[in-house]
Amino acid sequence: MNNKKKLVVFTLNDQCYALYLSVVGRIVRMVETTPLPKAPEIVLGVINVKGQIIPVVNIRRRFSLLEREIDLSDQLIIAQTPRRAIALIVDSVSGVIEFSEQDIITAEKILPGMEYIEGVLKLKDGMILIHDLDRFLSFEEEKMLDYAMKKNQKSKK
Repeated sequence: MNNKKKLVVFTLNDQCYALYLSVVGRIVRMVETTPLPKAPEIVLGVINVKGQIIPVVNIRRRFSLLEREIDLSDQLIIAQTPRRAIALIVDSVSGVIEFSEQDIITAEKILPGMEYIEGVLKLKDGMILIHDLDRFLSFEEEKMLDYAMKKNQKSKK
């Protein structure tokens, strides 16, 4: 059976990454973030999206990529992890592609230990690393983020 999946493709430092369309809520232009004291190192701050406070994550830090200044042309992908919505800062979003599930090579077959990458989709002109949002934040980072978010809410009251 040819089971089709959809991916939202984005770039970081000229490398293509993707998230399953099912976890992506929306894509917005970069906005100013409000600092979030006591948050994990990969969290830059928070933004307010239609009344929902969402942590903004520097995905470059998670992937140990060379960091650069955030630009107003950058985009935020608002995505849903198993526990919360998060905003990922990306260089640009290329669009949505559809592919067959059997086209994906699991990360373990290529490079064991790629804990944040679920698989790789090979294309004629390169490859796309499929990001595993379920394992994006560690248990400790989730706890730190919960604490920082609750502390921030209390200080606003």
